[in-house]
Amino acid sequence: MRVSSRAHLAGFQKATAAAQYLRMTRRPVPALILSLCFPAVVSNLVTTAYNLTDTYFIGRLGTAQSGAIGIAFSIMTVMQAFGFFFGNGSGNSMSRELGKQHNDRAARLLAVGLAGAVLAGLTIALLGLVTLPRLVFVLGSTPTIAPYAISYLTPVLCAAPMVCGSFALNGLLRYEGQSVFGMIGLVTGALLNFLLAPLFIFILHMGIFGAGLATAVCQTISFVILVTLSARLGVIRLDLRRCRPDALLNREILGGGLPSLIRQSAGSFAATCVNLAANPFGDAVIASMAIVMRVMLGANSVIIGLGQGFQPVCGYNYGAGRFDRVRRGYWFCVRLATATLLALAVGIGVFAPDLVELFRSDPAVVKVGSAALRIQCVTMALGGFNMMSNMMQQTMGKTVIASFLALSRLGLFLAPAVLILPHVFGVTGVEMAQSVSDVLTFVVTIPLQRRVLMGLRSGRITRH
Repeated sequence: MRVSSRAHLAGFQKATAAAQYLRMTRRPVPALILSLCFPAVVSNLVTTAYNLTDTYFIGRLGTAQSGAIGIAFSIMTVMQAFGFFFGNGSGNSMSRELGKQHNDRAARLLAVGLAGAVLAGLTIALLGLVTLPRLVFVLGSTPTIAPYAISYLTPVLCAAPMVCGSFALNGLLRYEGQSVFGMIGLVTGALLNFLLAPLFIFILHMGIFGAGLATAVCQTISFVILVTLSARLGVIRLDLRRCRPDALLNREILGGGLPSLIRQSAGSFAATCVNLAANPFGDAVIASMAIVMRVMLGANSVIIGLGQGFQPVCGYNYGAGRFDRVRRGYWFCVRLATATLLALAVGIGVFAPDLVELFRSDPAVVKVGSAALRIQCVTMALGGFNMMSNMMQQTMGKTVIASFLALSRLGLFLAPAVLILPHVFGVTGVEMAQSVSDVLTFVVTIPLQRRVLMGLRSGRITRH
């Protein structure tokens, strides 16, 4: 009976994989991307909701507590970095293998990706908990902020294996073309967080520790849901017995995931640089920039979701040799992303003070935060071209170019800008650093992306 049940499940998933291949390589590209990007956008907004929920409720506690969220942001970004590294590293290759209809190898990539993410999270948890009292100061904390940062991060670090695993599985399901399952897992956790955060913070009087505990509990629940959905309903069945890495498979994961790891690690480094640059100006500036980073993350999550809807289409069709569909999908996403960012920039610019005051009503925080938001809105629309180009090259396995572009925006340009400009312009230098980085990234992306697009048009490009 058990053997029959397994055979039935295997047959069901084989038929599902065949149907998914036809869908990804035959359905009209714009409609296909839109159907895939909606769950991805929702998933990203949910991830942002985790952050904004804590920012909102903790903002009711005080300015120092709000500043603690800015310090914690760097650690959370590292967890995302390793989750994305294994999720995108395995997922990029997995989608190409599915496009070639090599389903057994795709199943191995799925198992190795999840196992690697969980082990990475366990390492982060152990190292973070041991060094936490010193680590918060390295990340830019002031003596008044440090105790709150430690209280918030302690339960979050305990849940790091589940956090990394959730980000990885969300990506892996998305590369299968099953982004709706990732949405279900993350939305469930977010809704619980909206309930648990105020319960723990205010009703049970746990303060900022309660906010961290709520996040840890909800991320764990999301992880359990995602594992269950992947094991039972994924295009390829999650089976950890297939976790058999070899040198070639590890190289594929490294190549596919390195741009994500660089992008997220650079984001953590840039956030730390922002905290260090804001540190001399006091807790209010640190708190305001923490709020600005969360608001901009929410806006960018919409565009990242669009790109994530494009990535499985890109991977399947690149693997299948349908380069015309890859190019068509890319330009559709660039146009849609640019228009969306322009609309968001206008809305954020107009309501900047209200957005900041929503999280913290301190006049000093509102003044700095609203100015920073408006400056960043000026160049926000450039992110559509920058982001889609980077994600396309990553999915195609162009590791060197994708890694360079991932490092450029937050590492090569933003980090130096945020450390240099404040010495010239004071607080305004902190506020304008992101816009300077956006412009420079746009300039270097144009020639690199043009070369790849010409290769796709002529057909003189190799599949991995």
